[in-house]
Amino acid sequence: MILTVTPNPSLDRTYEVPSLERGAVLRATGDRVDPGGKGVNVSRAVAAAGVFTTAVLPLGGAPGALIAKLLGLQGVDVTAVTIAGQTRSNIALVERDGTLTKINAPGPELTAEESALLLETAGTATGRPEWIAACGSLPRGLPSEWYADLVARARESGTRVALDTSGPALTAALPARPDLIKPNATELAQAVGRPLATLGEVTRAAQELRSRGAGAVLASLGVDGQLLVSAEGTYHGTAPVTAVRSDVGAGDASLAGFLIAGGTGAKALASALAHGAAAVQLPGSAMPTPADLHPEAVHITENPPAALHLSAPALP
Repeated sequence: MILTVTPNPSLDRTYEVPSLERGAVLRATGDRVDPGGKGVNVSRAVAAAGVFTTAVLPLGGAPGALIAKLLGLQGVDVTAVTIAGQTRSNIALVERDGTLTKINAPGPELTAEESALLLETAGTATGRPEWIAACGSLPRGLPSEWYADLVARARESGTRVALDTSGPALTAALPARPDLIKPNATELAQAVGRPLATLGEVTRAAQELRSRGAGAVLASLGVDGQLLVSAEGTYHGTAPVTAVRSDVGAGDASLAGFLIAGGTGAKALASALAHGAAAVQLPGSAMPTPADLHPEAVHITENPPAALHLSAPALP
């Protein structure tokens, strides 16, 4: 079982438009509504793979109620912390060429009592999870150290933690020793405070974060694939994509693929790549099912060439 924690969930509305023209009336060619938030998406992808998952999240107002209903319909067990504020709604506009424009609301401000209850609920949810995936931004009212507290509590109980966040929340959590972190290239560059232009520089940045507490680093590099740096070794992988329809939630699907494949080594990296490649070819933030995956197309290299340049340098 995989338990996810999403402190700042959302109701995601995605509209497909021919092109984005400022000041014009746009007529959508397609639209969908999905429960959103990084951890929520991980749970959705895990459930789509036929693995049991529980999503712990604060919910409030009509958007929160709809999120719980939609997750239940997708086979996700929901453990909700009721909050006074209203859960945020986000908007994504996807153009015909795959260009994505997102409008993310800030979300409600959680009280100190709601923050403490969410932390307590994450540690007492039913079941014995193999992994806790703690994902996304922190809402107003939660301190930067909130994830650090969550990681420390999970480690005390012997549960592995995958952390997918950025900025101060990520750096504050490193001393608590999360088993896995999943930054993208920009987030990794921000964490080490320098630009990253080659696989070698990405690898050294990942090793630096491991020296600061992370057990393993799974770095998403966009069109350049993913890089896994762990005690087992360094692996780089790519997966072909025929056409990008929407990359909303693709990184979350990738993390789900990594965790359901054991959360360690080249096999898990291959699963992550297959899930991520499948997700970007689906509409909105739809999560891939096993029928959408093409693991035979994934290519993995151990100890990749350090001089290999990224398609676009990542800046801090």
